[in-house]
Amino acid sequence: MSKPNEAKIIGASLPRIDGPEKLSGAAKYAADNHLPRMSYAYGVFSTIASGRIQDIDVSQARQMSGVLDIFHHGHFPTLYRTPSSMEQENKVDETRLPFEDDKVYYPGQFVALVVAETFEQARAAAYRVKVDYASEKPIADLEQALATGEQPKPHGESGHERGDPASAFNQASNQIDVIYTTPMETHNPMEMHASTAMWDDGSLVLYESTQGVIFARNTMAKIFGLPVERVVVHAPFIGSGFGSKLWIWPHAVAAAAASRQIGRPVQLVVPRQQMFTTTGHRPATQQHIQIGTDAEGRLVALSHETVNATSMVNTVAELAGRCTPTLYSCSNVKVSHATVRANIGTPTAMRAPGAAPGLFALESAIDEAAVAIGMDPLAFRKLNYTEHDEGQDLPFSSIHLMEAYEKGAEKFGWSRRNPEVGSMRDGNELIGWGMAACNWEALKQDSEAHVSLRSNGTVYVSCATQDIGTGTYTVVAQTASAVTGVPVDRIQVKLGDSTYPRGPLAGGSWATATVMPAIAKAAKAAIEELKTYATGDDGPFQEASMDDLQFSDGQLSDGNGKSITFGELLKEMKLANADGRATTSGEMNSDYSYNSFGAHFVEVRWDPGISRLRVSRVVSAIDVGQIVNQKTAANQVEGAIVMGIGMALYEQTEYDPRSGLPVNNNYAEYLVPTHADQPPEVDVLLLDHPDYNFSEFGARGIGEIGITGLAGAVANAVYHATGKRIRSLPITLDKLMA
Repeated sequence: MSKPNEAKIIGASLPRIDGPEKLSGAAKYAADNHLPRMSYAYGVFSTIASGRIQDIDVSQARQMSGVLDIFHHGHFPTLYRTPSSMEQENKVDETRLPFEDDKVYYPGQFVALVVAETFEQARAAAYRVKVDYASEKPIADLEQALATGEQPKPHGESGHERGDPASAFNQASNQIDVIYTTPMETHNPMEMHASTAMWDDGSLVLYESTQGVIFARNTMAKIFGLPVERVVVHAPFIGSGFGSKLWIWPHAVAAAAASRQIGRPVQLVVPRQQMFTTTGHRPATQQHIQIGTDAEGRLVALSHETVNATSMVNTVAELAGRCTPTLYSCSNVKVSHATVRANIGTPTAMRAPGAAPGLFALESAIDEAAVAIGMDPLAFRKLNYTEHDEGQDLPFSSIHLMEAYEKGAEKFGWSRRNPEVGSMRDGNELIGWGMAACNWEALKQDSEAHVSLRSNGTVYVSCATQDIGTGTYTVVAQTASAVTGVPVDRIQVKLGDSTYPRGPLAGGSWATATVMPAIAKAAKAAIEELKTYATGDDGPFQEASMDDLQFSDGQLSDGNGKSITFGELLKEMKLANADGRATTSGEMNSDYSYNSFGAHFVEVRWDPGISRLRVSRVVSAIDVGQIVNQKTAANQVEGAIVMGIGMALYEQTEYDPRSGLPVNNNYAEYLVPTHADQPPEVDVLLLDHPDYNFSEFGARGIGEIGITGLAGAVANAVYHATGKRIRSLPITLDKLMA
């Protein structure tokens, strides 16, 4: 049998196998499940940012048509907190239970929940619930939190220090000492957060928009005091999440509790406005970077200190310096992270958490250092290139960053760049060229999988991971096809159900690397079971040993001209299937550091006459090991590029500094890139070098890396065009016209 990674199906450019279901409307998302006797819930959300609830008057709302019950801190069942552990797979970001007390910690907090016969009735009644507050002066954002004088709380385990960075910086020939800031960003996936909950004989069934059915199951079991076997979570399709759907939020707990209380299924969809307040965000950061170089431009000191805003309920650090210890060669490095509290909802992971805002700052500072000594920014990065992770003192398992620099630069035409600011022009437009490195750690976890060779000639594969729109269904089918030789269109993939063999979260760019080995091992186990049947007393190869049999292209053969498809064999023996189950470990060889790398090259155009800034061209060269599917991989990077443009030019969640209330928590005023904002030219170069030190397939994750560094590349291009060094995202027109 050929190695899975040698099969032609790995690396092919295949369309997504789940596409027809999604395009036809057959795919069911969390809010598409309409259960018998289902009721609907709608939240009442705090209109203050800090304070206490003095009174909740539900009398008028209770009299409205269709109302079944109204829950709040004075009327809600007793539940349990979860320990919130990654290891136990029951993590939450907001450990406070819904309606746990009468305190208001952030604007838009759930303060009551109306359940009614219809969605319209629940919403109408929610508007009639009257809440009286004792309001307190809020800490609205990071700026106000830092101004209170409260010392930032260090996040010690995420820091790094080597050498003597302070002394080395003071003695450096050239110094850069700058502060960068990034705003709060909100995930805004297409599918809104939704929960459809029902109870059946003391067991909870939850249709949830989640990136982790196993985590959701374990978390809900803890909260409701149930064994995990009494909780089932379904999430076969998710309309993206970008990290906001990794963990359970209060709305899911409230929906499940309300369903148990009234004895009927309950569906709760979080309105778009409250997705800005109750389901996480990328926190605002302030990053202080110091870079020292010698006279030739070699890094001699690098310090990256970050403070981010977190909530009053939980502490979440944005690890903006996570790439800093490893990306460049430098003997004296310091990285630290700290948090300050504000009256905001709890932050959570957002695509490339830490690395996205962190590489905006680091790659902008690297550009500043290159410009300060009169060196080409690409040449500066090449000079400080390393193939050794100096943070861990380990070689990288595989690194082709230098190739990414060279191929990206060649495709982009970087050699034609005039380094003088504002020197490149096309008609009324000033042209700016900027670049940045990108980086993300390579991760994988433990996983289980089930593969069944069926008598009808098809292959069934199941795993309790999720496809959040990234192409996991297709990758799983490709993996099974690579091992069995069965065409993808004859492979049925089932994901997103907690009753399936345990699978990973769909986040952190680890799902593909995690599930592929488990699928392959389970497929091989199914083939071995098939061989057992084939060589048994009633089998067609009873004269042969199992070692004599070969399996390829869906057929068993003995090497002497006799062969039979697995479907025919199973039918002949009156067997339904041959099953294989497998468990694989996410443990990695400690002899290496595992990372993915790349480089972005960006062109911006600035028309000062009409104050128009646009990104006109992007070339991204990405090194993520083996490319499993050319089409879906390129699509992931393209999407990340657009999201990075949004980060650079548009996105920021804003709060009124007086009231602490959000002021643009809607899709009219929270700006994201539209089709018209996307560059007319986007080239993604996938280097495709398998990393067999990482896994048998050599594939690392690709979901996060495309956004890392992109905002820095845009900012560097803006400087090249305009001469304005914008250190505070987003790069809005007022900053360029100031």
